[in-house]
Amino acid sequence: MEESPTYERIIDLKECKIWQQDNLVLSDVSLSICKGEYLYLVGKVGSGKTSLIKTLNAQLPLREGSGFVAGFDLSGIKPGEIPFLRRKIGVVFQDFQLLIDRTVNDNLEFVLRATGWKDKNLIADRIDQVLGKVGLEMKGYKMPHQLSGGEQQRVVIGRALLNDPDIILADEPTGNLDPETSEGIIRLLRDISSTGRAVMIATHNHTILKKFPARTIKCENGKVFEVREDEEIELDLL
Repeated sequence: MEESPTYERIIDLKECKIWQQDNLVLSDVSLSICKGEYLYLVGKVGSGKTSLIKTLNAQLPLREGSGFVAGFDLSGIKPGEIPFLRRKIGVVFQDFQLLIDRTVNDNLEFVLRATGWKDKNLIADRIDQVLGKVGLEMKGYKMPHQLSGGEQQRVVIGRALLNDPDIILADEPTGNLDPETSEGIIRLLRDISSTGRAVMIATHNHTILKKFPARTIKCENGKVFEVREDEEIELDLL
């Protein structure tokens, strides 16, 4: 019987060392994430969460160990292959990083054209599709400053979905949002994982971890390990 795609590994790291320039940040990293999986990445500031995300996205090179992400070999990836890897990965940032001088539609069109889309009608259709998925069907004409923080983060999630990625990496996506808005963003990301995408959320938000429990990976003392279900997650914000 053919294995369900839900259980296919989309991220597979074995005995990796994560470097930030000349500083060894994490060692002996072994981590597997499957398609459709929703999980958290936790740890103190400076513990290596962002460095791990940047390694998965090939912003930081994988110098030691074995790493496969969306079918790409991180240890042997060529510069010309990196844009194709990044089309398989949608990244959601805490600080939105929207272009403030153009509308929501124009923000999304900019990304599509930068990743090879040319047909104006196909671009318009794709923008309508992703805005529908994130509940902003009527907001495409607005400028970023006309949107609430939660709406801006939904635009960012929509931007991450434009090229139909296999993986969503969200780095503190609720860091600047109030509790109610944060819950809405987490529910949206959980819904996205149910469509077969792997979703990994780096977070300090203890309330979210309690209210929406899921597999949790922790960075601590240069190591990455899985938190047991019965283990209380201690999060230091500083």
